[in-house]
Amino acid sequence: MMEYISATSKDAEQIFNLVQRTIKSVYPKYYPKEVVDFFCELHSRENIAGDIEQGFVGILRDENQIIGTGSYKDNHITRVYVAPEHQKQGFGSYIMQCLENAISSNYDTVFLDASLPASRMYEKRGYQTIRHEQWSVENDVILVYGIMEKALHISDTSICYEGKFFLPKMNTENGEVDG
Repeated sequence: MMEYISATSKDAEQIFNLVQRTIKSVYPKYYPKEVVDFFCELHSRENIAGDIEQGFVGILRDENQIIGTGSYKDNHITRVYVAPEHQKQGFGSYIMQCLENAISSNYDTVFLDASLPASRMYEKRGYQTIRHEQWSVENDVILVYGIMEKALHISDTSICYEGKFFLPKMNTENGEVDG
């Protein structure tokens, strides 16, 4: 049975392994080695354990296997990874919906730093790039990434069918369907 739950310290090693394996499998298709190494260091055992300790990390579990993870702090989504063999099946969108639902209880806007591999999924979910940033990594290599933003609707009326989310069109103030 698939479930998205809060991570505990006993999940830290599995989360770390999933994130590292995903970065090393997917990111080299988009980034030079120095950027891949930067992401591996950013999502270290220590950083993941600290986020779990603060209650910021969730896991998508199927039976006893963690197939994805998501993290946020305040209204900033900080980590979303799905194991390579489970990608393109709607699990990333499901994790995003869970994070957005949690954030929407306190905020009406969500932000994230978009990596190249995930930016299309974020756009499909309604995120818009508000600016680009750059970060210098090893050997004078520059990582360029987008800061993306999305307005959250407090009442979530999304429908989940076979792991895919469908968002109904909203009515305008006068009752017309706004599409």
